[in-house]
Amino acid sequence: MKFTKMHGAGNDYVYIDCLREKVENPEELAIRVSDRHKGIGSDGLVLILPSETCDFRMRMFNADGSEAQMCGNASRCVGKFVYDKGYTQQKEITLETLAGVKKLQLFTDGKNKVDQVRVDMGEPILKTADIPVRWPDDRLINETVDFHPEKLALTCVSMGNPHAVIFVEDVVNLDIERLGKKIENDPMFPQRTNVEFAEIVSPGRARMRVWERGSGETLACGTGACATIVAGVLNGRLNRRATISLLGGDLQLEWKEENNHVYMTGEAIQVFEGEIEL
Repeated sequence: MKFTKMHGAGNDYVYIDCLREKVENPEELAIRVSDRHKGIGSDGLVLILPSETCDFRMRMFNADGSEAQMCGNASRCVGKFVYDKGYTQQKEITLETLAGVKKLQLFTDGKNKVDQVRVDMGEPILKTADIPVRWPDDRLINETVDFHPEKLALTCVSMGNPHAVIFVEDVVNLDIERLGKKIENDPMFPQRTNVEFAEIVSPGRARMRVWERGSGETLACGTGACATIVAGVLNGRLNRRATISLLGGDLQLEWKEENNHVYMTGEAIQVFEGEIEL
């Protein structure tokens, strides 16, 4: 089976062209290809498929085989893939995901290859029942939760998948594996959760590390960056336009007041192509 390895801000996935190929068991394949020692090595698997309602469809699987609703970095890479491979000549396309339809704006370099993509990520979901998170109130914004022994102030947002954003003073010296794993699997999150730890540099910039549900710490998370700017605005810490600096690079975020949509702009990079025997 042919594959393409791509990344957005270091968030790397194996992409399968299901406009030509057929994948029988994507959950099992995701585990196999994601293994960084015995497989290709990635944060997960992305299938690029035809759609009856949009230009293209995306399915995304974490490194543990669980299917996720959405991945912002992967959606940018899908945009690059379909344009660079000649499946479309349009620079504005629609992408069907489990988190709804996403609109992609493609930007090309001097060689007419996509290097940047702006994604309309839609409206953030703040109602706790819809995130979902078990909490007595309709919203969970800057509320202290006891994770034994730590007591952490959480702001919970869904960008089609659940996020718990925590603002910290020092994001570098953080035991993210212990804290991330504990919060991800806490019973208050019935579908588990992604966890973002953000350090505010200025109203226009934050440093962020992410613990992704089903994958562990990754170099970047697009939906996590979106959740972080929303949480930052709600907590009076960030402007509606800000740069989120992740381990793998920067993402430009904007939460527009007029339509309540979050927009994310960042790179889309092809690393290599190859074949794997199944």
